[in-house]
Amino acid sequence: MARHLITSAIPYINGIKHLGNLVGSQLPADLYARYLRQRDHEVMFICATDEHGTPAELAAKKAGQPVAVYCAEMHGIQSEIARNFGLSFDHFGRSSSERNHVLTQHFAGKLDENGWITEVEESQVYSIDDGRFLPDRYIEGTCPNCGYDKARGDQCENCTKQLDPTDLIEPRSAISGSTNLEVRTTKHLYLRQRALKDQISAWIDSKKDWPILTTSIARKWLNDGDGLQDRGITRDLDWGIPVKKGDQPWPGMEGKVFYVWFDAPIEYIAGTAEGTDAKGLPDSEWRRWWRLDEGAEDVTYTQFMGKDNVPFHTLGFPATIMGSGEPWKLVDYIKSFNYLTYDGGQFSTSQGRGVFMDQALSILPADYWRWWLLSHAPESGDSEFTWDNFQQSVNKDLADVLGNFVSRITKFCRSKFGEVVPEGGEYGPDEKTLIEALTTRIRAYEGFMDGMEVRKSAAELRAIWVLGNEYLQSAAPWSTFKTDPEKAAMQVRLGLNLIRLYAVLSAPFIPFAADAMLAAMGTEDRDWPGDVAEALAALPAGHAFATPDVLFAKISDESRDEWQERFKGIRA
Repeated sequence: MARHLITSAIPYINGIKHLGNLVGSQLPADLYARYLRQRDHEVMFICATDEHGTPAELAAKKAGQPVAVYCAEMHGIQSEIARNFGLSFDHFGRSSSERNHVLTQHFAGKLDENGWITEVEESQVYSIDDGRFLPDRYIEGTCPNCGYDKARGDQCENCTKQLDPTDLIEPRSAISGSTNLEVRTTKHLYLRQRALKDQISAWIDSKKDWPILTTSIARKWLNDGDGLQDRGITRDLDWGIPVKKGDQPWPGMEGKVFYVWFDAPIEYIAGTAEGTDAKGLPDSEWRRWWRLDEGAEDVTYTQFMGKDNVPFHTLGFPATIMGSGEPWKLVDYIKSFNYLTYDGGQFSTSQGRGVFMDQALSILPADYWRWWLLSHAPESGDSEFTWDNFQQSVNKDLADVLGNFVSRITKFCRSKFGEVVPEGGEYGPDEKTLIEALTTRIRAYEGFMDGMEVRKSAAELRAIWVLGNEYLQSAAPWSTFKTDPEKAAMQVRLGLNLIRLYAVLSAPFIPFAADAMLAAMGTEDRDWPGDVAEALAALPAGHAFATPDVLFAKISDESRDEWQERFKGIRA
């Protein structure tokens, strides 16, 4: 048994996430966590809501709520949706927690103590009417590159051009709409990443097994143009973690908070501590996952994220850990993903474009979405969600292959033998061939799952389902029964055991359907198949089962067309 720490990029608090967010981090992380638990490893799977920064304040203002109230409410909503999608977090925390306050201030103090923090005076836009400095994202205007009239002061979402607030045409406050702006000086703390560049670069170079997507993005930020830059870690905002050196004041930084991208990754550690607190366990229980001097030497730490989060996890967060000079656990493997697009355009939370998690669950159960998203995960390039493809994949994979197999074998058994596993008959050449093929496929499936190759794992799992269908079609127990009832009983017994086996193998992908299959088979035996022949004897003759309802209903053309019209891409 190995120990695995798994984190997925923490979703931002400003609203319900879309399917692109889900498949880019939380869902594949859940797939891996579920698989490792089934293989009897010790797993700590952590996520949280990212609650500080500009968008949280703007979203709260739009909702007419104090930001703390808004964040608490949205955390509850995101937690519930995550549960309904079957995301099996060991803890789903909050970056605004007291644990994260203390840890963030601790890391900042250690970085300063070790000489990695510098104070910088800089010019920043100040809104006279709002009475506050405006971070770049708080400033809106017309993009000088494409003419988009809602470009932000850091980037135009329409054409993706990087911007400075002074580049914008007719800039205005995103808070009040005021154009009464001026440039003033303010002081901020910067993390001296440039001074840590060689150390970070050597660490990244040592990761020979990382996906090319991860390392190419990291090296681009390290080496392109002027190379790795020092990074501001404070902001002039009201909502956030107050700037302190550990538990001591930071002279000159009164009224400032830490920048969200400094405190958010630290929440991985804090979230683990929050989970320990919730169970009433001592600090040693979370520290054994994160401190190399307290038991974390044997932990394998894997992070899951979309490619836009890679720079912060390959550069910023490691710089924080390294610069602290303390024996904290660094990530061992970063699984990054490209983007999921929606019907020819981009998913966008800020623009309300695409299918969002709550909407998806209002249409179909979670497993339909889990299967499609994982089997089309954007690993080697961007993937596109279309309603036609979704319908075809659900109907062919889930309904025709898996669901049809379960339905045919259980209904036939009920009609000829009753709702018990029939006895009689011995395996012949066809059954031995099937067991050999299953063994080969299952070992390949394990290899892909161990390697976090999501699409290949899905394809291998589907191939395992197909083997059962091909056997059933070839064996044709409904025909065999007429001349050799005992042989038909053996074929049916094997088929019923295949349902249990499929439930176990499929549980990481479609956990709700897997539970339904096991319940129908009247078993809680979730043992992973070592010896396949043994696994196919788990349900003995005489074992009672129930014929389940339709496992997966097909998506009709009418439903597909209705949903395509309903979700043209803009969420009200």
